[in-house]
Amino acid sequence: MNNDHTHIPRVLVIDDSELVHRLLKVRLQAERLELFGALNSKDGMEMAKTLNPDVILLDIDIDELNGFDVIQKLKEDTETQGIAVIFISASGDTAQKVRALDLGAIDFIGKPFEAVELQARVRSAIRTQGLVRMLAKRAQVDGLTGLWNHTYFDLRLAAECSEARRHTRPLALIMADIDQFKMVNDQFGHLFGDRVLERFSAIFSGGRASDIACRFGGEEFSIILPNTPIREATDVAERYRVLLQNQTWAEHPGVVVTASFGVSDLASVGDTGKGSDMVSAADAALYQAKSAGRNRVVVAEARSANVRVDSGR
Repeated sequence: MNNDHTHIPRVLVIDDSELVHRLLKVRLQAERLELFGALNSKDGMEMAKTLNPDVILLDIDIDELNGFDVIQKLKEDTETQGIAVIFISASGDTAQKVRALDLGAIDFIGKPFEAVELQARVRSAIRTQGLVRMLAKRAQVDGLTGLWNHTYFDLRLAAECSEARRHTRPLALIMADIDQFKMVNDQFGHLFGDRVLERFSAIFSGGRASDIACRFGGEEFSIILPNTPIREATDVAERYRVLLQNQTWAEHPGVVVTASFGVSDLASVGDTGKGSDMVSAADAALYQAKSAGRNRVVVAEARSANVRVDSGR
């Protein structure tokens, strides 16, 4: 998760005038931000996707695709729809301003730029985006464990599947479930149950920096492992299994808490390459782990829904 205190805002200028780019660079040089520029709409939309800027300064009259067309395309794309757009134009036409705001722009700045006003409006847009990011992050973080929640998991797995297919990279998924968690709650109380969830979450989040650990729901957890072959993912799951089994609990000495794991990868789902199919394959493996006696790792067979027991104690 990004730390907003270290985040340096990015501003993308889409304008066909090199003079405007030079002028904005001078006007905004004292601001804490990174400034990027595109001289046409095509490059601008591509840069919006790759850079994911906080703010776009968008000219109305660019080229064959004007600013209104550009903002419509940006707002239709899930990858760019959250970027704040400020229109910049020499026109003072009220109808254009209204249209810009109706299409999703947050502000409209006239040319020529008045330096102080320009800086203030850009700072305001960046502050607003910071609040939006913070609220969005909180909406995607599980309150008890601090891990990403199910909503974020679905979005991120779909994105990682797309990336893995595009670049022909491996992608693995671990599904984990704390064994007999209801009995733990019933026998030792919900406060201890929460403590178990927090400890297991700490084990998950303390792993490899590239992995995406999530609370799937209740006592079930998931980890997305980008650029990771299934054998390596199995080793990760086994390591976490052992770590949880070896935990000691000061409030209940002698208690042993365990978890079962199911592992799948893109090869497990054949040609579909869908995140939902990876989840189904890992869930089937997890079910086998539970049925085989719990506290073990089971791996989904490549290119089929069948599973095999990979390891266990």
